[in-house]
Amino acid sequence: MDHADRGPWDDAPRGLGLVLDEERGSLPYALVHGEALVACAAWALGESGVDLVDASVGWAAIAESGEDLVLHDALCPMTPPDFIASCLEQARATGRPVVGVRPVTDTVKVVDGGLVGDTLDRDSLLAVASPLVVPAVVVAGLARRPAADLARAVADLAAAGHPVLTVTAPPEGRRVSSLEDVRLLGALTTTQG
Repeated sequence: MDHADRGPWDDAPRGLGLVLDEERGSLPYALVHGEALVACAAWALGESGVDLVDASVGWAAIAESGEDLVLHDALCPMTPPDFIASCLEQARATGRPVVGVRPVTDTVKVVDGGLVGDTLDRDSLLAVASPLVVPAVVVAGLARRPAADLARAVADLAAAGHPVLTVTAPPEGRRVSSLEDVRLLGALTTTQG
């Protein structure tokens, strides 16, 4: 490889990456731009400079590797590789977990005792997207792999004394929850040529 073709992350330790597709039904296998969402997510991880790890690798081996861990949601398939790499760099620089988030655009109401109450201020809310990067120093102290649900994993890390930094993911890094979302993401990420 010519040195001019190398990304800024090529000289750093690569880190380990897992594409999360469990507990997501069949949606990770829907197609965007002719590829399964899970394949797009795996490609983005590889392009970010992270070494992909098969989901069958045991937690003990990952924890003992001394590597940072990048968890990438298959339902955020078009997350740009450079965003994933920048989250990894920030986790390494701070020693804290880092998660990609998107602003909340839906109206959110408080429900108390079965009654609909006040509307929450959207500006104070974030939606967990992808990736979640857990630095090696934190990985080494975890008894088990973080939850496959990244919002739950973030909450678990925070509860265990590991405050998580949030970084705004680009629009193409949004999480899909339906085939209609996949169609919209496909339209958002179609390049004009």
